Amino acid sequence: MRARQGIALIQDGIERRLEAERDQLVLWVPVALGAGVAAWFVLGDPRAWSAALMVALATGLAALAGARGGRAAVLVAGCALAAAIGLAMTWARAERVAAPVLARPAIAWMTGVVERVEPLPARKLTRVTLVVQAWDGAGPAPARVRVNLDSAAVPDELGAGATIRIRARLMPPAPPAVPGAYDFARVAWFQGLGASGRGFVPVTVVRPAADDRAEVRARLARHIEARLPGSAGGVAAALATGDTGAIAEPDAEAMRQAGLAHLLSVSGLHIAAAVGLVMWLTLRLLALSPRLALTGRLPLIAAAAGAVAAIGYTWLTGAQVPTIRSCVAALMVLAALALGREALTLRLVAAGALVVLLAWPESLVGASFQLSFAAVTAIVALHEHPRVRGWFAAHDEPRWRGLMRELASLLLTGVAVELTLMPIAIFHFHQAGLYGALANIVAIPLTTFVVMPAEAAALLLDGVGLGAPAWWIVGQGLAVLLRIARGVAAAPGAVAAVPVMPHAAFAAIVAGGLWLAIWRTRWRHAGWLPIAIGVAWTVATPVPDLIVTGDGRHLALRDQAGGVAVLRDRTGDYMRGLLAEAGGLDGEPHLLSEASGARCNRDLCWMERRVDERRWRVLATRSGYLVPAAALVPLCRQADVVISERRLPRRCRGRWLTLDRATLAYTGGVAVTFATGRVTTVRRAGDAHPWVVAARTGDPDK
Repeated sequence: MRARQGIALIQDGIERRLEAERDQLVLWVPVALGAGVAAWFVLGDPRAWSAALMVALATGLAALAGARGGRAAVLVAGCALAAAIGLAMTWARAERVAAPVLARPAIAWMTGVVERVEPLPARKLTRVTLVVQAWDGAGPAPARVRVNLDSAAVPDELGAGATIRIRARLMPPAPPAVPGAYDFARVAWFQGLGASGRGFVPVTVVRPAADDRAEVRARLARHIEARLPGSAGGVAAALATGDTGAIAEPDAEAMRQAGLAHLLSVSGLHIAAAVGLVMWLTLRLLALSPRLALTGRLPLIAAAAGAVAAIGYTWLTGAQVPTIRSCVAALMVLAALALGREALTLRLVAAGALVVLLAWPESLVGASFQLSFAAVTAIVALHEHPRVRGWFAAHDEPRWRGLMRELASLLLTGVAVELTLMPIAIFHFHQAGLYGALANIVAIPLTTFVVMPAEAAALLLDGVGLGAPAWWIVGQGLAVLLRIARGVAAAPGAVAAVPVMPHAAFAAIVAGGLWLAIWRTRWRHAGWLPIAIGVAWTVATPVPDLIVTGDGRHLALRDQAGGVAVLRDRTGDYMRGLLAEAGGLDGEPHLLSEASGARCNRDLCWMERRVDERRWRVLATRSGYLVPAAALVPLCRQADVVISERRLPRRCRGRWLTLDRATLAYTGGVAVTFATGRVTTVRRAGDAHPWVVAARTGDPDK
């Protein structure tokens, strides 16, 4: 009896809380939809997906059947059914976009229609995406390939819509090289890419391009880069067309480390600036007519003009998913303004997320979706808080105090956004910028109110030959922006390197953040608990001592001083950076051949590392030459870990772990923590996601 009374009291308490939060309940529907999408990516095979789908449906139906007029049962039912829909539609989309994938590296002739052209002037390359029509290589033809071409060898007739014939060296889409690295194979699967590689000259144009949009974008980018040479021109071209290829890599890296990389990707900020500028100009011009001004319809006309500007800007910049997402959000804001509703609310953010997830559910696991929606959610949730709204609302006060209040609002918003985005940056990029909030306080207003309006004016005035003064303003503004990026990136402690964050820790932080952002009453503070757990879990996660790439060619070993040493003396910049990030190193790794405790010759490296009074011995091959078995086998028997890019003899086995070609083909990249004996692999046993199955099927050792 007492138990029933206790349960009734708990239910009554929950119902009272939900009644107080009734306006916020609908916001959990897109969250549940996203949880279902995430479940499909986290779970490994059709049996697990089916089981999760059945559990979600059963939970939803049971909640509906047991509902007695309260809100709790309806909320549980709605969220469970939304999660089931999210899982099912992601599964269906993965099957729907299925396309042939190249089985193994190949050099082949092919004929195809150019789908996309991305100039990369800073690297003197042009990236071309082709829809393959004819294939002269071994095995089934991939449906779509992406190749890099030397810019000097690209014919003038090559553009989107052109048909070309080309010979290229192609590779299957690469899985993560090491645990926690970028999964290009997953991204390529949903884009329909079956291979990528390098094209050879000459490129034969069978039919010239006929895509006016691509030609307009290319001509506009070339025009801007001619007006502003160097990285300034690359940034200006990125603001107008979305092409970032002309930005020098050191400057692009400085922008990333300073927390300003979002300015280079056409997204909400750029769409909002374009819409705002067009609406302002429309209102000012039409207000010159007394008849139109007296009708009271100018805001509607300006909103319509802003909508046209948003759609046109999205079309001009290539209509990529992040830009479409921002355009949809802008159109919803304009619709809310036209209907006389409050423009920026969490309901609007939720509706935008719902639209994107229904169209592209795979975007949920990408950094772009997470960063953009997390930033907007943080801004809106912060300024919807009654206390914050009271602090920064308009007051009857001197002008200087109002200015200080606005600056304080910018600083608080910047700090809130920076803290919100930090876990996402750590999870995806293994580093977090510490001064991004301060840099953005200057960079965002500079870009929004100086650079972009001046660039729009310069492009318009170039039509009559009077754009030089406006281009000078753009150049000066971008010089300041790049100076800020370089200065912040070079500041001590500007970037904190963090090793791979556990998925469960990231999920706990996200769940806690959503709980804090959505609820309005005091129980929202319960969200701090999972956030604290996730942060503590991340901090307590040990840094891996040994990291091995999936092909066995590269490894990084952490030394006693906390540095990272790489195996091969000629390791490229990309791989050095990848291994440093995975090892939680903020800086350049050094060479293993020069490290203390290591002995290397042309073919082998012998390394020793002491951890908790135990000495670990690691043996690795570092050349393509065969080492005589008589010399190799005795070393293998002494080593705890043996690593090689080729298949080792059966007698050559490490005392604790052997990672040769056969093993790595099954596990993918590996990270080892000696203190705990934990071995983390890229591939999971029984993983049946379609891009993993495609890679496994095409493995030459299978």
